[in-house]
Amino acid sequence: MGTTSNQNNSSAKKSFNERLSGATRKQWVKFLLITLFCIAFTIWTGYYLVLLLILLFFDSYILKYIPWAFWKTSGNGPFRKFMEWADAIGFALIAVYIINTFFFQNYQIPSSSLEKSLLVGDFLFVSKMSYGTRSPMTPLSFPLAQHTLPILNCKSYLDKPQLKYQRFAGFGTIERGNIVVFNFPAGDTVALNMQQADYYSLCKLDARGREGLWSDKARYGEIVYRPVDRRENYVKRCMGLPGETLEIKDDEVYINGVKVADPEDMQLRYFVQTDGTAISEQVFDELGISKDDYAVMNERGQLSANYFDPLNELRRANPLLNKSLPEEMKYTSDSLQLTQLGFVAKGKTFGLVYTLPLTKQMVETLRSKPFVINIFKEKERIERRETADGKIIDYPFYYPINYPTRWTRDSFGPLWIPKKGETITFDKDVDYKVAAYERVIKNYENNQFDYKDGKVYINGQQADSYTFKFDYYFMMGDNRHNSADSRSWGFVPEDHIVGQPLFVWLSLDKDKGWFNGKIRWNRIFTSAKKK
Repeated sequence: MGTTSNQNNSSAKKSFNERLSGATRKQWVKFLLITLFCIAFTIWTGYYLVLLLILLFFDSYILKYIPWAFWKTSGNGPFRKFMEWADAIGFALIAVYIINTFFFQNYQIPSSSLEKSLLVGDFLFVSKMSYGTRSPMTPLSFPLAQHTLPILNCKSYLDKPQLKYQRFAGFGTIERGNIVVFNFPAGDTVALNMQQADYYSLCKLDARGREGLWSDKARYGEIVYRPVDRRENYVKRCMGLPGETLEIKDDEVYINGVKVADPEDMQLRYFVQTDGTAISEQVFDELGISKDDYAVMNERGQLSANYFDPLNELRRANPLLNKSLPEEMKYTSDSLQLTQLGFVAKGKTFGLVYTLPLTKQMVETLRSKPFVINIFKEKERIERRETADGKIIDYPFYYPINYPTRWTRDSFGPLWIPKKGETITFDKDVDYKVAAYERVIKNYENNQFDYKDGKVYINGQQADSYTFKFDYYFMMGDNRHNSADSRSWGFVPEDHIVGQPLFVWLSLDKDKGWFNGKIRWNRIFTSAKKK
């Protein structure tokens, strides 16, 4: 202890010049490198207070007036060990926070909405600088936890302070066809017992609407608000840019009336009809179709292939149909209905039918199988349903969910995408415009919005028009018939953009074991910029 005390006293008596001249070349190099980083970071972000850190680093590396590493010379072994761990963990957390906030982020693909471009189990390296890093809006948050701390199951952030949105200079802008990671816009409000469901769709489906969600805590749980940068991360492909009009006709996307190219690995759902032969698990594996897409849980709790016999299914759905007719006439009548739906007869049967998500190449591969007799695309039909309160709604419903467009996943729009600085007027089609743009004006651009007696009121004043503050994007999954995207919940505001996936650094197949191909070695370090 005496030696340590003498060393500290000797260090404290050194003059300023002695401290300068006593610094080693290695210390000066470290200080200059971190100083250059601070200056560059300040120029990039405009955070001028960061320059004050240079004074701290100057003392830490060169002058050493403040005994930053006092614990290293402590005679108390357990204390010194504890401080070593605390120092390492503290440094790691700060480094992770800076890297994760300003530069790069890890993201795992949770659903099949982008298959076969990106697969469930792909781990992506996401660049936040590709479209310009977004400044932290909720700065007091725990690194690597989006909104909830694991185990503790509590919020991973403090609601205040909330900083104003700004975006720093980046390497480029979002272009059509880019795969983009963003915060889920409709995730501003979440029912904690149903976090995977869109809050606004839950309100539409509940018999009492919004009031039903907020009052039924046993079913929906607490209803919470999440700041923009703490909302769930989604990844989709940008198909519509600000100021464009998007329309979908027979699964083809049109921008301003002109058809755009489909993604190379786009999937649609098809009916695959066999001659009665069951498709083996090996064929599904060769095609790359996951068990979630072809199997269901049977009564024994096992996953088994899901298929149906069209003829039996028709008769079971309509038990009284043609009941009094002779068997031959009954078959003729039933087969006519199935033929009109697109199915093909094989003798006196219609074989077995699977409903599968397939790319064009997978369709051709299956067509070449001798047991496959027909493949045709599944068409979505809009039904009229009655809710518990007697309200008649279209189901399934698409954005804007509170207006009866009767749009489907295959036939959608036309829908204009808001652009910063452009104006909409409320002189005609007001009901439709309110349904399509109220959430944009109210939730995303933070205005008070009311619609009464056919008139729009913004911030308490009657408004005949509105000029948008942000750019917006229309995002879609490549797995077109199995993707909750902008067709369901609307536009993605620019302040929700997180970054661009650069490459896949790990890929795990959840249907396989560790010693049976779980790691997809052929996908590791492959590009995530799929066209």
